[in-house]
Order: sequence, then structure tokens, then C-alpha cells
Amino acid sequence: MTDNQNTQDIRKKELSSENKNDFSKGSVVSNILSLAIPMTLAQLINILYNVIDRMYIGRMPENATLSLTGLGLALPIITIVIAFANLFGMGGAPLCSIARGKGNLKEAENILGNSFCMLLISGALLMVFGFAFKKPLLYLFGASDSTFPYANDYLSIYLLGTVFVMLGLGLNSFINSQGFGRIGMCTVLIGAILNIILDPVFIFVFDLGVKGAAIATVISQAASAAWTLKFLTGKKTILRIRLSSMKLKPSLVKSIIGLGMSGFIMSVTNSAVQIVCNASLSHYGGDLYVGVMTIINSIREIVSMPVTGITNGAQPVIGFNYGAREYGRIRQAIRFMSLVCIAYTTLAWGILHVFPTFFIRIFSSETDLINATVPAMQIYYFGFFMMSLQFAGQSVFTALGKAKQAIFFSLFRKVIIVIPLTLILPLVLPNAVNGVFLAEPVSNFIGGTACYVTMLILVGKELKKCTP
Repeated sequence: MTDNQNTQDIRKKELSSENKNDFSKGSVVSNILSLAIPMTLAQLINILYNVIDRMYIGRMPENATLSLTGLGLALPIITIVIAFANLFGMGGAPLCSIARGKGNLKEAENILGNSFCMLLISGALLMVFGFAFKKPLLYLFGASDSTFPYANDYLSIYLLGTVFVMLGLGLNSFINSQGFGRIGMCTVLIGAILNIILDPVFIFVFDLGVKGAAIATVISQAASAAWTLKFLTGKKTILRIRLSSMKLKPSLVKSIIGLGMSGFIMSVTNSAVQIVCNASLSHYGGDLYVGVMTIINSIREIVSMPVTGITNGAQPVIGFNYGAREYGRIRQAIRFMSLVCIAYTTLAWGILHVFPTFFIRIFSSETDLINATVPAMQIYYFGFFMMSLQFAGQSVFTALGKAKQAIFFSLFRKVIIVIPLTLILPLVLPNAVNGVFLAEPVSNFIGGTACYVTMLILVGKELKKCTP
């Protein structure tokens, strides 16, 4: 079959599915939920992948707290690796969709091939950089002589699988962008199931501790990477990775990086916040409180999942109706998304406040760690519902193509508010450790309000101006 015939077949399929994906028709709520539910399930699988190591390590018979703290110290570096995977994956996949929609298969495959090359190159460079600077970085992030060996053991093995992380995560975006949602979910599912099975084997049966957790993670990531490569070089995919499309083109690389930069910046700022928090807690509270923050961040990943699912599910609906000039439906979508997110996070705040021990015991059963985490959680999650305003506001900005505003408010909350408060509050409060945990709720109230109110004003004016 020629490229032209293949392109015509693709266009016929896309045209026949337009009515099914027409978000300007039917119930706005149903449209959002039809996207949000599978996205939330996929995120649940991904979270299992990310937190399962921490759950097993926290239940090791010896040195569980030091091991968990060591893993927490390695998380900022892991976050940076994921940021680069998103830079080329989430930056290239939308460009592929645009080119494919125009019927330009060759251009789409060139984008895929260039992204694949950049994932390989950046993965190799990050691995080399990680091994060269891991010791000073870990001590900079808050490691002590007691926790460094555990952080170093985990990171040394994890870095060997950097390329697997880049390919599994980065290329999965190209699978999803072609409409193969189930295949994309399988990428995450394969890694998660393998990790759940292999973690106890390597940690407890082979008695390898944090090294075992890292080995299980690398094997799981390698399996996910192999799955994506097999699919994207096979017959069932629309776009294939070909040698002819892997020659780097500066214009394509620039476009890929430009589109992926917003997600990259958000991930990097998350890493920066983790670094400052860990370093401050290590200074004021010692290794125990770095372990406390590791647990709190793990719980946050779990309880934030439905909010991310709803806001991500609302984005295509809002964006489609914006293009279709259905401004009343945009208002309905924003209203539904905001109310659901606020209601859920308010409920989650209440449950976390009343039953903190239940969630803490998922990751650790050590009495000292539990006793230190309970009050820290109650401070950290105070006014948790304000976080939903930040998510909702940024989601609307992204859906309407206002990436600058989305990036600004992410930087505003994390870089301008959270990091300075994490450094200042411990100096002015009687309990320095509490000052570190208090930075988060203060930033949620200030940043969440600023982001959401700005969104309402700017979007409200634009929609009113465009309404006939």
C-alpha cells in the first residue's frame, strides 16, 4: 500500500469518528466523565507503579525509616528524569496528531523519529550526569551520613534504567495520541504489575533491601519500554519508528521542545520544591522528618488522583467547545469541574484530618515515624480544597491554549511562594519543622485563589466578548 493510499484510509477513519468525538453535542457532564474515568484509572495504575517501592521499603524489618528516607532523597532526581521524558514525549505527540490530521504521515513519522532520538540521547546524558554528580546532589538534597548509603544504593541502580524510563514514558504519549488508549494503558499496567510482583521477591526473598526495589523498578521499566518499541515498530500502529525518520531536524526538535516546555517546567519546579523541603527538614528535624515528607508526598499522589483525572478529562471538552464557539458549554464544563474538585478535596481533607494514621500505615508501621507524621499531615493538608482551585484554573488556561498563564501560575505558587516560605517560616515560627509543612497550605490559599480568580476574570471577559 502506498503512503497516499494509507493516508486516505486514515482520513476516512478519522472523518467517520468525528460525530462520536463531537464534544459540542450531548451532555457536558457525560462528555467530561467519559474521558475522566479512563484517565483516572490509568493514573491509578501509574501511582501504584510509583508508590509501591515506598510501601514495601517502609515495611522492611531493619532500617525501614532510613531506607524510606533514602528513597525520598532520590525522588527529586527521578522527577527530573521524568520531566525530560515528558519534554520530548508530551511535546512531540500533539505535533504528531496535528500532522496526521492533515494527512501528512511522513511529517508525523519524522516527529516521532526525532522525539525517539532525543529520548535516547537525553536518557544517556542524564545517566552519565547522574553517576557523575549523585553524591554531591544527594547531600545537597538533605542526605546525611546515615541516609546517603540507602539513597546511593537505590539511585545507582535506578540510573542504569534511565533510558528505559525515557522510552517507556515518552513513547507512550505517541501511542495514546494515535487513539490506542488501551495499548497505552497496557504500557503502564505491565510495569506496575511486574513491580508489584518483583518488589517483595528482591526486597525480602533475596534480602536486597533498597537495591532490590531499584532492580525491580528497572526490570519493570525495561518491560514497559520493550512493549512501546514493539508496538511502534509493528504492523498495528499507524505511525512507525523508522531509521529514515530518525535524522534530527533542528526545526522539528525546536518545535517539540517548545510545545513540551510547559510540562517540563512544572515537573522541574516540583523537583525544586522537593529538594528545598528535604534539605530544610534534614537541617531542622533530621532524617526522621525527611521520611515524614516522603510519606506525605506519597499520600498526596494518591488523594490528588481524582482531581487530576477530572481536570484532564475536562480539558478536551473545554478546548473543543472553544473551537466550536459553544461558550455556554464552556461555562458549564468549568462549573462542573470546579464544583466536583472542591467537593472532593474538601471531603478528602476531612478524612485525612480525622484518620491520618490509616494512610500513614500504608507506608510504615514504625511508631516514631507515625507519631511525627500525624501532626505534620494535619498542617500540610490544611485547607486542601484550595489546591483544587489551582488545578482547575491551570486546566482551563491549558485547554484554551493559554500556556503562558498556566506556566506562570505554576511558577508563581511553587517558585515565588512555596520555596521562599519553606526557607522563611522555619526562621520565624517557634517550631521550625512545622514552618516547613505550613508553606504548602499557605501557598494553596494564595496561589489557588490568584490562579482561579484570574482565570474567571480573563476567561469570563473573553467568552463575553466572543458571545454573539
